[in-house]
Amino acid sequence: MTQRVATLLCLVGAMMAGSAVAQDEGAADAPAGVEAPGEAMPVGEGGVPHATAENTVLPDEMTPALNESIADGLRALADSQRDDGAFGGQRFGSNAGITALACLAFMADGNIPGRGEYARNVERGLEFILSVTNETGLIAADTSHGPMYGHGFATLFLGEVYGMTAGGGDTAQSRRVHDALVRACRLIVQTQNDEGGWRYNPVPHDADISVTICQIMALRSARNAGIEVPKETIDRAVQYVRDSQNPDGGFRYQLNRGPSAWPRSAAGVASLYYAGVYEDEALDLGLAYLIRQALPGQAPAAQTHYYYGHYYAVQAMYLAGGQWWAAWWPAVREELISRQRDDGTWDDPANGSAYGTASALIILQMPKRYLPIFQK
Repeated sequence: MTQRVATLLCLVGAMMAGSAVAQDEGAADAPAGVEAPGEAMPVGEGGVPHATAENTVLPDEMTPALNESIADGLRALADSQRDDGAFGGQRFGSNAGITALACLAFMADGNIPGRGEYARNVERGLEFILSVTNETGLIAADTSHGPMYGHGFATLFLGEVYGMTAGGGDTAQSRRVHDALVRACRLIVQTQNDEGGWRYNPVPHDADISVTICQIMALRSARNAGIEVPKETIDRAVQYVRDSQNPDGGFRYQLNRGPSAWPRSAAGVASLYYAGVYEDEALDLGLAYLIRQALPGQAPAAQTHYYYGHYYAVQAMYLAGGQWWAAWWPAVREELISRQRDDGTWDDPANGSAYGTASALIILQMPKRYLPIFQK
C-alpha cells in the first residue's frame, strides 16, 4: 500500500467516524449548486473553482505500458465494427448503446468525424445512430433491451460529437446531428417520472439510479454543446439521486429501501457532479464509500458490473480531483492493463467484449482529457 493510499484511507475513516448520519433515507436536503443552462459553473468557498483533475496532471499519469494497451485496444475495437457501422456482439447484435460507447472510446483518443486515424469508425457509428433515431427522438435498434439505457449513451455520444465539432458547420450531417440531439433530449425531458428519474422504457412510470445517470450525463453533454435543458428537469433528477443514497454513503437501486452496491454508487456520485453539484456531504460520503468498497488492489470489489462500475468510478474520482484522483487513477490503470487479453480486448461476461473494450478504453484515456463531458 502506497503512502498516498494509506493517507486517504485514514482520511476516509475519520470522515465516516465524524459523520453521525450520512443521509436519512427519504429526507434528503433540497438540491444545491445545480447548474442551469447558460449559467456559470458552481465554485467552492471563497469563490475558488472546485479543483477537478482537469488541470492537475499527476506525475507519470501516462506510461508506455498504458499507451501500448490503448493502441492495442483501439485496433481491436475497430476490427469488431459491424458492416452497418454498429458495435454489439453475438448477444446484442447491432446495439445503439454499445455503438455509442465504442465511438466515445475513439473520440477519447481525439478522433472525430473527418479527423484522426479512427475518424471513419466514428463516422460509420454516427451514421448508424442517426439511422436508428425515430420520429419521437428515441434512439434504439431493433435488438434493444431496456432502450433508455442505449438512448442515454447514444444521446451522450451525439452531444459529444456536436460539441467537439463546434456543431460541425453548416453541413447536412451537422443539421441531422443537431435535430437528432434536440429530439433525443426532448424525449428524456418528457419521460422523467414523478420521482425525478428514468427507467428502461420511455414512459414516466418508474425509475432506477442506473438508467437515471445515463440521462443526466446525456443532458449535461447536450447543455455543454449549447442545447437548452430545463433547469427543473435537472433539479428533480438531483433530488432523485439524493433520495437514493443510503446512510453508509452508497446508493441503492431504487427509492424503496435496499442495499448499497459500489457500481451504482459510482454512478450516483458521478451524476451529482454532472448535475452541477460540486461541494456537498453526499459527495464526500459517496467517494469514501467507493474507496472502502472498490479501490483497485485494496478493496475486494465485486466482479459483477465491473466495467460499468469503473466507467463511472473513474469519472467520479477525476471530477473529485485531489487525493481521490491521485489514489484511484494509478490503481485502476494497472488493474485494467493486467486484465487486457492478448488480442487487445477486454471481456465483460454479461455484455461482451465490444462493451468491455469500449468501457476500458474510455477509462484508460481519461488523462487525455479530450471528451468535453469530462471537463468543467
